[in-house]
Amino acid sequence: MTILQVNHLTKKFGKFTALDRVNLEVKKGEIYGFIGPNGAGKSTMIRVLLGILKATSGETKIFGMDAWKDAVEIHKRVAYVPGDVNLWPNLTGGEVIDLFVKLRGTNDKSRREELIKKFDLDPSKKCGTYSKGNRQKVALIAAFSSSADLYILDEPTSGLDPLMERVFQECVHDAKKEGKSVLLSSHILSEVEILCDKVAIIREGRIIETGSLQELRHLTGTILRVETKRQMISLDEVKGIHDVEVKGKSYSFHVDANELDEVMQYISRFGIVKLESAPPTLEDLFMRHYEGDSPTTDSGVGGAS
Repeated sequence: MTILQVNHLTKKFGKFTALDRVNLEVKKGEIYGFIGPNGAGKSTMIRVLLGILKATSGETKIFGMDAWKDAVEIHKRVAYVPGDVNLWPNLTGGEVIDLFVKLRGTNDKSRREELIKKFDLDPSKKCGTYSKGNRQKVALIAAFSSSADLYILDEPTSGLDPLMERVFQECVHDAKKEGKSVLLSSHILSEVEILCDKVAIIREGRIIETGSLQELRHLTGTILRVETKRQMISLDEVKGIHDVEVKGKSYSFHVDANELDEVMQYISRFGIVKLESAPPTLEDLFMRHYEGDSPTTDSGVGGAS
C-alpha cells in the first residue's frame, strides 16, 4: 500500500529550479531515506509535502490526497520534526508536548512519560532555557507520542548526542513495527544506513539514485583488502578496479561487481596471503555521486535546501 507518491515534481523560484521532476514512493511500514548535502533540495521537497509550498508542476499525494489542496486533512495523520525546532520560550517542555499531542487528538500519557524518560528530558524547564538538543527532544517526544501514520523527519537528530541518537533510532524501529511509514531526510549517512529500507539520493534538485541498500551496493561492487606475497604492479590500470590504496604489500580497492572474477584471477598471480571483502557503505556510494563536477551543468538545475 502506497502512503506517499510523488510524480514528476518540479518546484521553481523564478528562473531557479529547486526540484526537477522528482519521483518518490513510500509504502506502508517503510522507512525511506532521503539523502543529500545541504542545498540539494531536501527541505524544499518536505515543504511541498507538508503543503507549505505549492509545486510548480507534478503530482504529490499523501494517503491518496493532494498535498496542497488537502493539507489540513493530511496533517491529522502526519507527524513532522524539523532540523531546527523553535518553541514558545515561556512554556515548559511538558506543556509544549501536551499541546502538540492534544492538537493531534491523542492523549497517551504512558507513552509520553516513557519517551520523556528515554530522551532524558526535564519537562518542567521553560523552552527558552533549552539547548538545541533539548528542543529537538521536545519535538521528537511530541511526534512519537502521537498516533501518526506517516512521520516526516527533516534532519531530526541535529543537536543530539550519540546516546540520544540511539534512542531516536529505537523510536523509528518501533514505529515501523506498528506499520507506520517514515520519510527520513538526512545527511548523516550512518543514520540512514542503520534505519532505512530504501534510499533516494538527491543532487541539485534531481534524484540521481534510488533503491534498497542492497540494490545500491550492488551498483558499487565490493571493497577488497588484500595482502600478497609479491608486490602487485599496475593495479590501478586493471579494468574494474578503483580507489587503490597501497601500504607495502597490502592493498585496498573497490571492484566493480561485473569484473570481480577477472580481478580475482589477476591478483591471485601475486600469491594471496590474506583477503577480506566487504560491501561498500552508503558513504562510498554517496561520495561516488558527489565528487567531481556537477552532472547537471547543462540543465540549468540548481539546489535549494
